[in-house]
Amino acid sequence: MSAMSSQSRKDLRTLPGANIRRLMARFNMTMQGVVDATGVDERTLRSILRGETSPHARTLHKLAEGLGIDSDELFHDAFFAEHPEFDRATNQQVTEAIRSHPELFEDWTEAEFNELYSRVAVGGELTAAGAIATATAMNARRELLYQVSVILETSEAEILREMIGLLYRRVTNVNSKTNNA
Repeated sequence: MSAMSSQSRKDLRTLPGANIRRLMARFNMTMQGVVDATGVDERTLRSILRGETSPHARTLHKLAEGLGIDSDELFHDAFFAEHPEFDRATNQQVTEAIRSHPELFEDWTEAEFNELYSRVAVGGELTAAGAIATATAMNARRELLYQVSVILETSEAEILREMIGLLYRRVTNVNSKTNNA
């Protein structure tokens, strides 16, 4: 295993804990408040906060649901986060798309809206149609992640892990060849 992949795996293990601490501060929550809101065992939560364990998909789902966030937010690197207030203030096309097509945004979290504003403001098409296309793609990704989370809780989980492992190796192998060129 290369040093980079070892570092990436460590980051994936510690990032949820760092983000939970950030969310606890944002929501003014104590450890007990998180335990009560999510149903996650206190020892498990402490272990995640210290980066000693990689949380199971079921645990991540409980944390996200209890905190009222999308599970993706547990893996966002806050250091590289965009400035959502600026994106919202400068991209009225997204606001218009949200107003005119509320059905596309049912059950969206704050993190998903921030991502939409960021995507359209940073590199997406700066039109209402571009915002709708981006939202549609995000909804498709959201549905795929939901399907994966369901499969991971079944007897088919190992097959999915093998398929994802194969695809990951293919993608990272291609990317490493491209980066070395």
